[in-house]
Amino acid sequence: MNAPDRSAPLVNLLQLQRRAREATSAPALGFVMVNETLQLLPYRQAVFWSASGLGSVAAVSGPPQVDPQAPYVQWVTALCRHLAARQGATGEIVRAQLPAGLAEEWEHWWPAHVLWLPLPAAEQASMGSLLLARDTPWQAHEEALLKELAHAYGHALHALRPPAAWRDRLWQSLRLPRRRWWLLAGVALVALFPVRLTALAQAEVMPRDAFMVRAPLDGVIDRFVVRPNQQVQPGTALFSLDTTALRARLELARKAVDTAQEEYRQSAQAAVTSDKNRAELTQRRGRVQERTLEMDYNADQLARVQVKADRAGIAVFADANDWIGKSVTLGERVLLLADPAKVELVAWMPAADLVPVAPGDALTLYPQGAPLHSFQARVESVAYRAEPTHEGYLAYKVKAVFTPDQSLPRIGQLGTVRLHGGWAPLVYVALRRPLSALRQWLGW
Repeated sequence: MNAPDRSAPLVNLLQLQRRAREATSAPALGFVMVNETLQLLPYRQAVFWSASGLGSVAAVSGPPQVDPQAPYVQWVTALCRHLAARQGATGEIVRAQLPAGLAEEWEHWWPAHVLWLPLPAAEQASMGSLLLARDTPWQAHEEALLKELAHAYGHALHALRPPAAWRDRLWQSLRLPRRRWWLLAGVALVALFPVRLTALAQAEVMPRDAFMVRAPLDGVIDRFVVRPNQQVQPGTALFSLDTTALRARLELARKAVDTAQEEYRQSAQAAVTSDKNRAELTQRRGRVQERTLEMDYNADQLARVQVKADRAGIAVFADANDWIGKSVTLGERVLLLADPAKVELVAWMPAADLVPVAPGDALTLYPQGAPLHSFQARVESVAYRAEPTHEGYLAYKVKAVFTPDQSLPRIGQLGTVRLHGGWAPLVYVALRRPLSALRQWLGW
């Protein structure tokens, strides 16, 4: 009679471990655990309990799929949740220690001896458990073989789990107290790292010491002779007003002078023989002088309808079509004459982003449409009060002059400036706006 092969359990163990490593999914591995473990040791029923999520019965011996609504599966689910919370190590389940509701249905579903076999993993206590039920008691050497197989099942199950989210991986890495202290120290160091207080503001390049050209009298602009940003010289015609009304008034004044002179001539002839006409002669002479002065005034107004440049520079205005046909009053600004070599920077710093800025502080202009260029400037003055801007928010007007060791931007260039304040911890810079809003909301 041939002796039994003592190596057969070891061979079966190695084959099952290989089958576990070759499983391509968790359901396939669960099928191997509940059905093919029978090659190693005999049992009547097997259940694979997965610890992922809230825990569930992932596989049972026999059917290929698990019906969660089946009474057997619901009873096993309740039993496994109870055992997962109270029984950690491998061993037989003691029926007497179960709650009354679970123990009463034991005989209806399972045989007398059931082995609880946790599936350990490298990073956590257990990926789940394998329950094996049969009629005969479990021996010590059988439990040793199954514990070795459970390690292989747990390792394979851990390899098949979906990738953990970055928050879970971070939490796992911080489970060690030493790492937590290092992290807290690093966060504190970064939070206290000094950085400059900065604020962004809209800005525009404006002419410096520009000459303002005003309307010489009330009237309507007839035409513009110059174009925007055109270079002009002293005496160059800029624009002219409509002369229709002035010419009509001048013509009326001339006729009034002629009439007054004729009346004066007639009075002078009649004064030779009439004392009455001699008394009116002085009145007639005064009327002639009055009409003459009125005619000269209208002639002078007509000569001033064409406005000329008083100095050299470029004509700064938006568009001639915005002015042609527009009524202007005496002294109303029409355009500026500016020197391209004399420019300044005007920025509007929002009141909500106010940083301590003083004359002499540096700022940087980032012009629109030129992301590779920047201009350095020095603060010259800061308005003492905020004023509403065209966009509707309150802002402080900041004037700055460009440093001399660079090319100057053109007049009218728009951009964004970065204003630099004092030094402060990074945590204060990051929480400055939220703290200001919280303080306004709480009223302290």
